[in-house]
Amino acid sequence: MKLLYPTSLKLDVQSIEGFSVDLYPYDVTVPIPEEHVDAEILVTWTNTPSNLKDAASRLKNLRWIQSLAAGPNDVLNAGFDTSSIAVTTGSGLHDHTVAEHTLGLLLNAARRFYEMREYQLQRKWPGHLGGAQPDRPAGSFTTLRDARILIWGFGNIAKTLVPHLTGLGAVVRGVARQPGVRAGIEVFSDDKLAELLPQTDALVMILPGSESTRHALNRERLALLPKHAWVVNVGRGISVDEDALADALDNGEIGGAALDVFQTEPLPESSRLWTTRNLIVSPHAAGGRPQGAEDLIAYNLRRFRAGQPLKNMVQTDFRPKI
Repeated sequence: MKLLYPTSLKLDVQSIEGFSVDLYPYDVTVPIPEEHVDAEILVTWTNTPSNLKDAASRLKNLRWIQSLAAGPNDVLNAGFDTSSIAVTTGSGLHDHTVAEHTLGLLLNAARRFYEMREYQLQRKWPGHLGGAQPDRPAGSFTTLRDARILIWGFGNIAKTLVPHLTGLGAVVRGVARQPGVRAGIEVFSDDKLAELLPQTDALVMILPGSESTRHALNRERLALLPKHAWVVNVGRGISVDEDALADALDNGEIGGAALDVFQTEPLPESSRLWTTRNLIVSPHAAGGRPQGAEDLIAYNLRRFRAGQPLKNMVQTDFRPKI
């Protein structure tokens, strides 16, 4: 059995040896070498679209793809026969890095570091941002203490983020497809958004990218947020109607936004988001550092060899090759 692993990430392959598989590195930017088109397992990370499309057409023995990304849209869009090839994601590998980045964006918004930086570049002293300040004024987002944080897309990343927010005194609630209590936080179904959004100081979006989440934050839902509320998106760019968001910001209808993901990446130079009022552009920097990739590959490899269900499986209609 042959496993191909990407050179785009430094992997400790010794930790995934010993499973009666032959391990071969490959370049994710060029076609798969002819001598490796018989591979049965493909590990992917930052593969180019052309590389994945080539693999989909030439790797006829492929039985399992282990993506190290939290979302496997690149793999699913490449043309692989996902009815007979198992696809698993890197869900869980980015929880800590994305949670940390999200916390940084929230603190940036609340403490207005972005504005201080603008004054610094002008060699001006922003006296209104320093000195004596009101403590937790009503109708503002100036601190995480007592701030009402709503996390839309309450999965593993949210569970990692929550202790940091509550440790700083934030009041956290969640939104997901299924309501309940997770990590000690009350999670509501999305049909409660109309009630929750007006009670929100900062909306953190960690939604996956799919047609069902396209423009989930639309003009109507933006209008439900308080005028001081901030939007932080570290999920997928497709989930935000960017024109509606830019209009809301320019018109002073919400307090600000910090976006790490966009509908088109890199963000085009012509995009109005570069100069939209109170908008922080983060260049898809929240993740990008899968942690524990070797452990996940080894765990799934062990189960794959034993014919057991794999962790982070994408398909529900998967039919393995005989």
